[in-house]
Amino acid sequence: MNSQEPAQRSALRTWRDRLLLQEDLNFLLTNRVPRVLLTRTMGRFSKIRSPLLARASIAVWKLFTDLDLSEARQSTFPSLHDCFVRQLREGARPVDPRPDVLVSPCDGIVGEHGRIEEDRVFQAKGFPYKASELFGSEAAAARYRNGTYVTLRLTSSMYHRFHAPTDARLKHVTYISGDTWNVNPIALKRVERLFCRNERVAMHLETVDGQPIAMVAVAAILVAAVRLHCLDVLLHLRWKGPNEIPCDYLASRGDELGWFEHGSTIIVFAPSTFKPCAGIQQGTRIRMGEALLEKCPV
Repeated sequence: MNSQEPAQRSALRTWRDRLLLQEDLNFLLTNRVPRVLLTRTMGRFSKIRSPLLARASIAVWKLFTDLDLSEARQSTFPSLHDCFVRQLREGARPVDPRPDVLVSPCDGIVGEHGRIEEDRVFQAKGFPYKASELFGSEAAAARYRNGTYVTLRLTSSMYHRFHAPTDARLKHVTYISGDTWNVNPIALKRVERLFCRNERVAMHLETVDGQPIAMVAVAAILVAAVRLHCLDVLLHLRWKGPNEIPCDYLASRGDELGWFEHGSTIIVFAPSTFKPCAGIQQGTRIRMGEALLEKCPV
């Protein structure tokens, strides 16, 4: 290795971090652009099957993120898309087995979380939205009135697959087409009801003891498609919504349910019988399989 490489990488990270701290510039570059067009273009580009192009693209990607592929099942990728939706080596994500705990369905950074105030949830301080608008249904949101929620943000470099938080049956899927605003903290502080504007997929699960659990996967710029194992179609922007899709898919704790084409946000909803586990704080990084919510003492 060239002795200058560590210093060069450090300088690139410093430059990148300074750029990201320029909030106005960050917001303009990632939002005041033709978001849907860029998202569709990126989707086509990422699926070009060329190992050489994939290696070059991944090298550029690493300049702007902390992309770590050491846990990936494969070391080379035929396309950039294959790297985005990579699987991990067996055992890379141990799953908490405690039955009174809901595990994190994905790798992510904890955002707003806590009690749902009637139907009101927060995307950022001072920026509330209605759970019923997010779900696209008053009836769906009613099951979580005064319940608990946790927002998990996936950065572009993270593992992008999501899993069952406990033993449960996936009973229903609601797909709602929408915009592709960036979902980083800068945008969440500026765009009201952002999660309710973007494309999203609500997954409604029922635990073995009959408790409702919901996971809402919210897409973002460059991320506008979701694949679920229980469905034989790719959910993307060309679907108009809301689309109500009944299903009956049994999953064990930690089983893979699907993936984002690139990565975005998952909001987990649970009844009032659950609360965030100790250590769940805004800004904390969590891995799939780690304890996220626990049952409240009786």
